[in-house]
Amino acid sequence: MRAGPGPLWLFDLDNTLHDASHAIFPAINANMNAFIAQALGDAGGPADPERVNAVRIDYWQRYGATLLGMVKHHAVRQAEFLDAAHRFDDVRTMIRAERGLAQLLRRLPGRKILLTNAPYRYSRTVLRHLGLHRHFAAHVPIESMRVHGKLRPKPSGLMLRQLMARQRVVASRCILVEDTAATLKVARTLGMRTAWVTQYLGAPGVSRRARPAYIDVKVRSVRQLPGQLHRLR
Repeated sequence: MRAGPGPLWLFDLDNTLHDASHAIFPAINANMNAFIAQALGDAGGPADPERVNAVRIDYWQRYGATLLGMVKHHAVRQAEFLDAAHRFDDVRTMIRAERGLAQLLRRLPGRKILLTNAPYRYSRTVLRHLGLHRHFAAHVPIESMRVHGKLRPKPSGLMLRQLMARQRVVASRCILVEDTAATLKVARTLGMRTAWVTQYLGAPGVSRRARPAYIDVKVRSVRQLPGQLHRLR
């Protein structure tokens, strides 16, 4: 599909459109650790918790997603890992988000695509609970982030290039809205505009940290984006 007039917005989901750090991320981390403990364990039982936590963080830092490390080094099945990591009693009770997000998306000119390293079933549930699904022209979850048959989630530049080619849009017309600075840095090297959302990051001093050169706009909340449009053109 060819992008219409105006920019093409690429929105992250977790810690961008809602507060995943409140309850969802801690639950995902616990689920991942339980899965990894079994995958790394032996006949003596699950792997040591400290080793498990270190492996999860190491793979996330090295590959952009713990999933990639587990697939690459431990022959884990992608679907099995994603299902285990995102298994909740009722994720809707864990979601926290600002009011007025639907109005925000209506105010922003151009098309919007959800671009998330989360799996489809989970991200669809969150999006529908927030009432935002009708505002996105497309939904690109981690399962769809493949280049030449290989999984390439954010911050993969290859995946972002492929996405632009499929949308028939040049990088200068794309605006990536993210909480993850590493992904924004890659997008900027490709020529995209970048907006960094900081309010859910939780690290001390993040909101006061100087804006890196590869970030065009730094906002605490996505609701501040309409007032920053002049910097994203």
